[in-house]
Amino acid sequence: MKIVTELPHPVVEDPDMGIVLADGCRLSARVWMPADAATHPVPAVLEYIPYRKRDGTLARDEIMHPYVAGHGYACVRVDMRGNGDSDGLMSDEYSEQELADACEVIAWLAAQPWCSGSVGMMGKSWGGFNCLQTAFLQPPALKAVISVYSTTDRFEGDIHFKGGCLLGENIGWGAVMLSYSSRPADPALRDDWREQWLERLEAEPFLAPRWASHQSYDAYWKHGSVREDYARMQVPVLSFGGWADNYMNTVGHLVANVPAPVQGIVGPWVHQYPHQAVPGPTVGFLQLAIRWWDRWLKGIENGAESDPAMRAYMLHSAPPDASAPHRDGHWLAESTWPSDRTYTRQMALSFDGMLDGDGGLLELPISTPQHLGLDAGEFFPMGLNAEMPGDQRHDDAMSLCFDTRQAETAVELLGAAVLKLRLVSDKPRGFIVARLCDVAPDGSSVRIAHGMLNLCHRDSRETPSPVPVGEEIAVELVLDQMAYRLAPGHRLRLALSNSYWPFLWPSPEPVTLILQDGMLELPVHEESGPEWQPPPAEGATPWQHRVLREGSAARRVERDLISGRWSLIVEDDGGERENLTHGLVSGETLREVWSIHPDDPLSARSEIFWEQRLSRGDWSVMTRCTTLMTGDADGLRMQAELTAYEGDSLILARSFDETVPRDFI
Repeated sequence: MKIVTELPHPVVEDPDMGIVLADGCRLSARVWMPADAATHPVPAVLEYIPYRKRDGTLARDEIMHPYVAGHGYACVRVDMRGNGDSDGLMSDEYSEQELADACEVIAWLAAQPWCSGSVGMMGKSWGGFNCLQTAFLQPPALKAVISVYSTTDRFEGDIHFKGGCLLGENIGWGAVMLSYSSRPADPALRDDWREQWLERLEAEPFLAPRWASHQSYDAYWKHGSVREDYARMQVPVLSFGGWADNYMNTVGHLVANVPAPVQGIVGPWVHQYPHQAVPGPTVGFLQLAIRWWDRWLKGIENGAESDPAMRAYMLHSAPPDASAPHRDGHWLAESTWPSDRTYTRQMALSFDGMLDGDGGLLELPISTPQHLGLDAGEFFPMGLNAEMPGDQRHDDAMSLCFDTRQAETAVELLGAAVLKLRLVSDKPRGFIVARLCDVAPDGSSVRIAHGMLNLCHRDSRETPSPVPVGEEIAVELVLDQMAYRLAPGHRLRLALSNSYWPFLWPSPEPVTLILQDGMLELPVHEESGPEWQPPPAEGATPWQHRVLREGSAARRVERDLISGRWSLIVEDDGGERENLTHGLVSGETLREVWSIHPDDPLSARSEIFWEQRLSRGDWSVMTRCTTLMTGDADGLRMQAELTAYEGDSLILARSFDETVPRDFI
């Protein structure tokens, strides 16, 4: 990434601008704006998230916001209510209070003398979600949004459920938020930090059980899901996604359904901003953002509205690499979405294991061991620590697989594959997972896309029902969207399983499915070459810091030869870093153990430990959070311990213990 030190406008920063809401709650904002904004007002760009503006997301904020401000904008990074240096308490993600606060902040920004009255909203992940949700509410001053790695459907497209299946990330993210939200405000900004911290700790919820208890698409999930009424999306939307991130489907959903001007860009990336993400190539996200803001916040006729509806990076066949720093490919520029340059190719599943074979009655069993899935990777990988999908051949060997013949020429795929199956189940609850893979001549297997379906959701995700045992059912799985070129000599593989640990929490008992027949519908794209050249990545000067202790990371799979349990172990020590601007030292440590016995779904166990550390001079605080999730035939038990220390003194210890009934999982 090119570091830009000379910007069109000199920038000034306010580290703690107070935004006092109607109920008296003061939100803390870090603001960058042109030095002359008081006399030459500029549009405001709001990023509104719970991840702490002075240490949590500081490294990326320093690169992004001064750069955009230097091009004539006031960039406003707000700590949400109950987080960072702001007042109040946070009750849940995407709550009505959170979105009402966002609308009030937007109105406050538009009324400031340094603001032109036009406001944009941007963010990644949580911030990408709530900028779409805020646009849905139509605050008058909001003129455009840029949403990165987000969802239009909180039930189907977030970290809780996928295809009605309970994601392992539900407890993972519950542990993250219990840990992240346990940190106090910075004493350099708040004299009352300790009083506020204790209030926050006493009120902090453990959200994983709440999320897991809503096992259908009910009112809880419909709140904040913009798919409920796309017609309400009246402001222009620029949406970004990454093929290595499980929010890749949102971009196409927005482009296909939102009536306002909308465009999408999907690259090869993990869950990081596109100017910093792996796998490369990166792109000039900030230049693209400024082009969008110039058009919709400043009214500059720069032609941004005529850019392609969808720009997608088509991955090329490559060896499997869970830590890939780069992926070869080329950029497509599609004027419509779904692309009018694709056609549907139907490929029957055959008894002899052929994909695109003769079809017919199969009567093939699917009953896979519970530890299948250890090479699935993270729901949203963050970097290069083997978090992306690895070689799938080990999981393939335990799955029911159907392969094409070796491709004679390159085959391009663009869009979402659809799998239609007829099945018979011997249990009333279960799921099926489909992986579409690229199999090289050496036998290595790369996951192109996957999809999953809780069979209780086969007819309705609003009113699930038990699977009729022994009766044939028809199901349809929509796999994740993809842009992929299969190399000559490679084969496509469809791998089917009914276990996927720890990506999915297992069914309550082993299930045998009998596959009667099936058809895969592939979106085949016409042969293409490079069609778009994105600008190179740029950013402002990185944050000034000193590494006091280097971090370390490990990710490994272990098998206990005595118990027979398999475990995925993740360790990430962030070390210690000192901010040279304001002196805060921060660090965190994570350890996860996901273990299961191949023959026993009720042996599934998730253990997660987080530690957060902050210090400056003689002042120091630390919080520790542990979570444990287990289950039996009737319920899922989620336990947590939260402890907080000031110096060496324990000042708070809380325990959580809740069992969620298994209605449909």
